[in-house]
Amino acid sequence: MVDFNKDAKDLLEYIGGPDNISAVSHCATRMRFVLNDPAAANIKKIEDIPAVKGTFTQAGQFQVIIGNEVPQFYNAFAKVSGKEGVSKDEAKAAAKQNQNVVQRAMAVLAEIFTPLIPAIVVGGLILGFRNVIEGINFANGTIVSNSQFWTGVNDFLWLIGEAIFHFLPVGITWSITKKMGTTQILGIVLGITLVSPQLLNAYGVAGATEIPFWDFGAFTINKIGYQAQVIPAMLAGFVLAYLEIWLRKWVPQYISMIVVPLLALVPTVIIAHTVLGPIGWTIGQWVSEVVYAGLTGDFRWLFGLFFGTLYSPLVITGLHHMSNAIDLQLIADFGGTNLWPMIALSNIAQGSAVLAIIFLHRGNEKEEQVSIPAAISCYLGVTEPAMFGINIKYIYPFVAAMIGSGIAGLVATTFNVMANSIGVGGIPGFLSIQTDSMAMFIVCMAIAIVVPFLLTVLFEKKQLFAPKGEVEDAPVIQTQK
Repeated sequence: MVDFNKDAKDLLEYIGGPDNISAVSHCATRMRFVLNDPAAANIKKIEDIPAVKGTFTQAGQFQVIIGNEVPQFYNAFAKVSGKEGVSKDEAKAAAKQNQNVVQRAMAVLAEIFTPLIPAIVVGGLILGFRNVIEGINFANGTIVSNSQFWTGVNDFLWLIGEAIFHFLPVGITWSITKKMGTTQILGIVLGITLVSPQLLNAYGVAGATEIPFWDFGAFTINKIGYQAQVIPAMLAGFVLAYLEIWLRKWVPQYISMIVVPLLALVPTVIIAHTVLGPIGWTIGQWVSEVVYAGLTGDFRWLFGLFFGTLYSPLVITGLHHMSNAIDLQLIADFGGTNLWPMIALSNIAQGSAVLAIIFLHRGNEKEEQVSIPAAISCYLGVTEPAMFGINIKYIYPFVAAMIGSGIAGLVATTFNVMANSIGVGGIPGFLSIQTDSMAMFIVCMAIAIVVPFLLTVLFEKKQLFAPKGEVEDAPVIQTQK
């Protein structure tokens, strides 16, 4: 077993001592610190510690990449520092002291949608598979039209697809109550009231000749469902959570079990169907229509170039989390999203830039402990290790990835590449692409692989976009002539 005592002592010293640590935790590969004074950390010296493979700051946390041995390192650090760890949720709460208002808002958005992503990814894969078996005409027709078995499979899979997308508001309202620390079952019930079979399905509103309603004599309330709608569910979820929090401050404990759930849920459902639902639906349509117009209008190539280029910087700020809500609204309104394919392409571009660094710096075993896993994770849709561990460190690979992603985004929007849903980012993203866009998406993937790789090699050789000393010190292996 490796002895990390010296490295742990050095990290404690260079991070500013125990008094500079507000909270510390660890995940699978990284130490996560919330620092009272982030500027007091000597990043250069920290990255020179043998056990450290890189550092980055995200969402108010200073993160030190250790690798798979982080549990052992964490134990050694706890001994020398005297600091007891906290849970990741507690660390996130403490990290808010280092975040501005926008960063906090984006962090909240991320915490709402992150628990939903596995289900949404599954749903996207199911829709993609159903498109293949029922939408592609082979020599004798579609797979479904030629096989009762696959017809049954197609029908059965829609049971899952409908549960994920049509009933998405249930997941959103549950996730909000979970994040806010309020009663989660109330969130689930609230979500169900937005998608109940008693209501006119949201997809049938446009073609309905008559809208059903609740008749209260003096007034009526339309019985309209909010299937797949994101913003109405978010508004209702936050009203429920804040109303419950407020009620618990004023209602005596001995009657809170009865009074709080009743007075929190019933008014929220009423407000959701009279005020929040219609307003949220309108806002959601405005947002999706504006984005869709940008993605499909005469200047869609410019929108694609702009979004593809700037998506990676958005990841650094945390603002990229808002794209989940926009994607889901596009899916609800237009049956697919042409925003998400560019996100998958951006992930691929970042991975390709790292791949070029692996090629250029082959033989640097310490860097390869970060760069090789980072490239793999990028191609599978997780970009942070690559961006913070390699690309931002050298700058020029990050710029190369942005350019490659921008060109791929331009091509994707020019040819209106559309996905069924959010899917697995990176190379597996083609599984979520609609069948008629599949060929062009593969072309875009090739662009996102080749362009960043070649530009990274070029930028290093020409010493472009690099902080002083980085390229000169890069351990490039010279081949023998």
